[in-house]
Amino acid sequence: MFKTRLLSGVILVLLAFILIIPGGEILVVSMGIISLIGMYELYRVVQIEKKAPAIMAYILAIIYYLNLYFNIFDSEMIFAIICIVFLMAVYVFTYPKYSTEQMAVTFFGIFYVAVMLSYVYLTRCMNDGLYLVWLIFLCSWGADTSAYCVGVLIGKHKMSPKLSPKKSIEGAVGGIVGTMIFTYIFFMAFGGKMDMLEGNDTIKFVIISGVCAFVSMIGDLTASAIKRNYDIKDYGTLIPGHGGILDRFDSVIFIAPIVYYLIYYSVGR
Repeated sequence: MFKTRLLSGVILVLLAFILIIPGGEILVVSMGIISLIGMYELYRVVQIEKKAPAIMAYILAIIYYLNLYFNIFDSEMIFAIICIVFLMAVYVFTYPKYSTEQMAVTFFGIFYVAVMLSYVYLTRCMNDGLYLVWLIFLCSWGADTSAYCVGVLIGKHKMSPKLSPKKSIEGAVGGIVGTMIFTYIFFMAFGGKMDMLEGNDTIKFVIISGVCAFVSMIGDLTASAIKRNYDIKDYGTLIPGHGGILDRFDSVIFIAPIVYYLIYYSVGR
């Protein structure tokens, strides 16, 4: 199991390099596909993955990514209104086939998966995005790895025993500190190649990474809470040793928009 998980992790890292470094069409299309798979996994939990509400949500997600690239309208609020109108049209014209809960999850899935994951692409499009986008994965996978190692070594106090009994407070602290160390090393190595980096910006990025490492744990626990509510082990089997897209990208989903906006408002130029 460990070897399978490790091999899958290596392949995921290689794919990240292949898709993120070129950016542009390759990245936006790949994030769109990943989002659709993640939405499918989430909708399967409430048994609508192949039904009208989900199909409408897939279409809306595709429209969102097309707009992201072609910039037809520059407002997520407009998109949210469009989603509500079209999803409610499905709801009322098929009534009472789908429950209110199923429709709420359908709307939630568009933003929880498709919109939030799109910030990987948006971060890549920023000035120095070729380097800044890796902060998302440093804060996600770096925090996960650091938390696991510290938790195994010295973890004693359970962080959320009912939700994730293997996670400890010591591991959480280790995940945050480890991520900040990884980020400092990363910016020491590549900061000189960034046009936007000035003065104490490296320290700002280290602080941002600490905040995002904490947020990554919320993302991880959120995915776990949903699975426990519906009594499932994994969202899927697409990634051997990891589960589905939502099992592997649960923290990336939360971190991507946080990284984007913290950079934009703190050091964006």
